[in-house]
Amino acid sequence: MANEYGSDFVTIIDEDGTEFELEILSTLEYNGETYMAVILAGSGEEEALDVSILKSVEEDGEPILCAIEDEQELETVYSMIMEQLYEEEDDED
Repeated sequence: MANEYGSDFVTIIDEDGTEFELEILSTLEYNGETYMAVILAGSGEEEALDVSILKSVEEDGEPILCAIEDEQELETVYSMIMEQLYEEEDDED
C-alpha cells in the first residue's frame, strides 16, 4: 500500500490548506479497508513519537486519509497495527 502513495512518505493537506509530510510506519488491510500508522516526517527519537492511525478511503476516485471516528474500530485497528509493528521489530533483531 505504501507504494501507492510514493515510498514510505505521503503528503497530506488539512482542511485549512496546511501541508504535512507523514512517514508511513505500517499499513493494515482489515475488513476490506486499508489503515495506516503514520508519524510526522522528521520526528526525531528525542521527541515523543505521536503515532496516528488513519483510514484510506476513496473520494471522487482519489484515495484520501481520514481519522477513524468509531472508537471500537480505532481500538481494534490500533491493537492490530501495534502487534504488526512489534512483530516487524522482532524480525529485525
